[in-house]
Amino acid sequence: MSIAELIQEFEAEAKTTRRVLERVPSDQLGWKPHEKSMSLGKLAMHVAAAPAFISSWPVGDHFEFSGDSTPPPASTADIVAAHDSGIATVKANLAKIGDAGLGTGWTATAGGKTLMTMPKAALLRALLMNHTYHHRGQLSVYLRLLNVPVPSIYGPSADENPFR
Repeated sequence: MSIAELIQEFEAEAKTTRRVLERVPSDQLGWKPHEKSMSLGKLAMHVAAAPAFISSWPVGDHFEFSGDSTPPPASTADIVAAHDSGIATVKANLAKIGDAGLGTGWTATAGGKTLMTMPKAALLRALLMNHTYHHRGQLSVYLRLLNVPVPSIYGPSADENPFR
């Protein structure tokens, strides 16, 4: 994996993510499918904002988690704006890391305790990319439960199927 390949994948996936985020109904941001679940708004903002935040971690060799969380959105427009502004941040951070940085080590701590240590390439694959895909899929289920048409993600959805 090179930084150029990672950026290319991120840009393609960001277009899909934006289509999902655009469907989030502003009047349902507080809705939860279960008491233990994140609210629709919190999950959507996590999907929108996490890539920019996560991509900043491996710019250095260490990150200290503080427990801060993303503020809840007031509207779908807030969510989409966070996503759109984050795209440039991700690309800039990946460029800073560069191909040479992918094999270097990275450590996360909280309260002085080591949580994880891994190569930066593994961090970017697991947390920047796969983590986003996981939560985007979760968000598509929320949309289905709210009877919001789900966009095509990796192929036709029940709502967007050219073969019907």
